[in-house]
Formats: sequence, structure tokens, C-alpha cells
Amino acid sequence: MVREIATIGLGANLGDPVDQIERAVEAIDSLPLCEVRAVSGLYANPPIGPQDQPDYINAVAEIETALAPEALLRALKGIERAAGRSYTRHWGERMLDLDILAFGDRQINSPGLTVPHPEIARRHFVLAPWLEIRPDARLPDGAPLAGWLDAVADHPLRFLRAMRWQRRSDESATRGTRARTTDRPSDGKDSRTTPTRRST
Repeated sequence: MVREIATIGLGANLGDPVDQIERAVEAIDSLPLCEVRAVSGLYANPPIGPQDQPDYINAVAEIETALAPEALLRALKGIERAAGRSYTRHWGERMLDLDILAFGDRQINSPGLTVPHPEIARRHFVLAPWLEIRPDARLPDGAPLAGWLDAVADHPLRFLRAMRWQRRSDESATRGTRARTTDRPSDGKDSRTTPTRRST
């Protein structure tokens, strides 16, 4: 069974966004034929759409999966529905938003799925958390993600903290079980706008 690495973008700005994202990571990790391998910290940023809505919380997760891209997309939409996802307007409020940013080295352009995600290069809240867990990340055409950071630096982004999911995994590691996350930024009072570069 072929397993590939997929990168998932997570976002929310309704309800309890931090809790929604942390629960979504656990739900993804529980999907058949899927395993979360790394998760970024949580980042807060103003909406890119209508400004009369709450700030967004965003993160990125890297998973290993044997699902086909379309099957993974259907599973992610199921997690969104379970979270009570509601569409209000274009680029408007979201209870939970899950996007496939990349799927191995594949380039997919179908009616329901475009991979790599076409907005990656313009989204600070995608680039920073992705580079946090994969500093050498590249798209299938070889373009390094790090090269786009300067172009999006005018979109404010604030690191909040690591996810509880990361801390639980780290605690498991200290008991001798395999950790599934990369090294992470320190918890607490951190206001970085770009990721700390780490080897994975």
C-alpha cells in the first residue's frame, strides 16, 4: 500500500477557534489510513476578506496517508461538517476550514480539487506554519516556500502557542513511545511573525 505525505491547512474564526483546530488535528489523526506526523503551532491573523469578522486562527499539519487525494478531501469535508461548518459569504467566517495544500509531488487540477493549493504563495498564515514544521518545503515544481515569505510580510501574523496535541505527543515520547511531531516553538509569550527554522 503506497503511503504519501500530504500537507493540510487548518483555519477557524467562529466558536472557539483554537479548540476547533486542535480537535480537527485529532480527528485527522483518527481517519483510516492516516497518521499526523507533524503539526505547527497556532497563529492568529486578521481576515483577508471582509474585515467585520473575528481574527482567524491558523495552523498546518503534515500527515502520512494511503488515501487517494479525493478520498482524503471527502474525509476532511466530513470533519468540517461534524464541527458545524457554516458558510456565510466569500472569504467570510468559518467554524472550521480544512484545505489540502500539497499531496506528495502530485499536481492535481480537477473540478473539486487543485493541488498544490493555488493561494499558497499569497498566504502568510500558510507559509509561516508550514515552514515551521518543514523549513525546506518545496512545491512539485521545485519552488521553495521560504522564497515567498518576504512578499507576504505585510499581512500581520502572530504566533500564539504550540498545540495541546503536540504537548501530549511530547509527553508520550518521554515515556519511550514514538513522538509524531517536530521540535516546536516555546510555549507562551511569543509574538514572532515568521517561523523559527528547524531541521525536521
